[in-house]
Amino acid sequence: MTLSDLLRVPLHRIGAVAVVAVLGLVAALGYVTLVPGLYRASAVVAVRPVVTDAFSPSGAAADRAVNMNVESGIATGTEVVRRLAEVNGQDQRDVRDALEVEVPAGGQILRFSYGARSVAQAVRSVNLAAESYLDVRRSMYERQRDEMLRSYDESIAKVVAQQAAIQQRVANARQGGTDTATAELAGINSQLTQLNSARTEIAAVDVNPGWVTRTAEPALVATGGRASMFVLAGLLAGVLLGVLVAYAWESVDPRVRSADDARRTSGLALLGTVRGRRGFAGRRSPVAADVRYVAMAIAERVHQPARVTVLSAREDPTPITARLAVALAVAGREVFVADDSGRLDRLRDAVLVDRDRLPASVDPTRPAVPKPRTAPSSADEITERITAPPRPSPRPFARPSADPDATLALPQLANGPAGPNGAQARGGEVRVGAGCVLLGTFREGAHQPLLLFNAPPAETDERGVAVARQGSAVVVVERDRTRQAELRRLVERLRAAGVTTLGFVLTRDGRG
Repeated sequence: MTLSDLLRVPLHRIGAVAVVAVLGLVAALGYVTLVPGLYRASAVVAVRPVVTDAFSPSGAAADRAVNMNVESGIATGTEVVRRLAEVNGQDQRDVRDALEVEVPAGGQILRFSYGARSVAQAVRSVNLAAESYLDVRRSMYERQRDEMLRSYDESIAKVVAQQAAIQQRVANARQGGTDTATAELAGINSQLTQLNSARTEIAAVDVNPGWVTRTAEPALVATGGRASMFVLAGLLAGVLLGVLVAYAWESVDPRVRSADDARRTSGLALLGTVRGRRGFAGRRSPVAADVRYVAMAIAERVHQPARVTVLSAREDPTPITARLAVALAVAGREVFVADDSGRLDRLRDAVLVDRDRLPASVDPTRPAVPKPRTAPSSADEITERITAPPRPSPRPFARPSADPDATLALPQLANGPAGPNGAQARGGEVRVGAGCVLLGTFREGAHQPLLLFNAPPAETDERGVAVARQGSAVVVVERDRTRQAELRRLVERLRAAGVTTLGFVLTRDGRG
């Protein structure tokens, strides 16, 4: 399987792909229009370690002084999220999804980011998140300091009580017993001094966890900037979904895409392929040489008198029937085109159009250069030109057929079209090169040497198969339109009826 085989189905189902792509684009545009864009504001917090001496260095590795993973967990913890949810009136899950905290490697910085549907809400929320983190961290340090101070106060109270007891004992001691009490009192005083000094250091500790080094401002808020991305994503998603729909549709309703598909489905021989050349307004016109090759293949397989039925599964074979008639008649044959479905006018128009398309090299009766029109030399000649031609005889005469077994001859009708070189043509006759194309019903052309029957679609009318039993059949397959199931059913009907099928012709009369 080649790349062209993979692209063939989406290209032939381009309508479905385009519709689904447009739906995806409309959905994306609707989302961008109806749902406000996401605005994201950011703030930066510098985290500092809490030490007893603020002026002492914290070491070579600053990130070891504070565990930034713990700080990041506190910044996105329950207390910070709860405060944001209370202020914004949102659910905590929505706040967690909107709040992001980044920790740069090797630094003591927390970068807060908050996404909201408005600039004011994004700025207010991210600044509140940074302040809430600092408040939560400060309150934790303050609780730790208060616990340490309470512990020192209890120790100091016990030492002071011991000091008072020793002082009482020294005052009540006799002469000579005060030395021991005095030594104990000195030790107690030294211990009390150390406790007071330590408590003073703990009370002087700065518990500030850090500072907001960059607050969010409305002018610094990054706009959503994703509208174009959403539109592009919607279009791409629509195209991909459309391709899937095309493949699914093709699997349910397979069409004939090539001559190999038609040959594999029908089992018939290929008489020829009539290509389509794109012309004005996107319409396709057949390649005349292809039609002539098909006519040569049909003429090789039949012998006069011949009854060739041109039929298709569901499509109208009128265009290809007219082209084959012109191609067969231009070589000097008399071709009778029969139709019993009321399409004689269409056949005649198609024959006239195809005849006018014949090049001078193909039509031997058509001059390569038209004769120049000369001016009349006398008044008698002018009168002769403008005089109306005489009316034909009201009694038409019958033209004998070349077939010795023929019993029906078509009469010449009045006011028939004039053939080339001024020859008068019969009413249902169109002169084509050295031959002619006759038009009529099947009964009128029953004894003609070469008859092409323009059969109605076989899916709705059985007359084509019935007529084909009296001669042979040519199956017309329109690429990208004929369904494989219908073509297979038509071939089975022809074989069941005992019809001699010459082959199939692949055309491009359908869309695209």
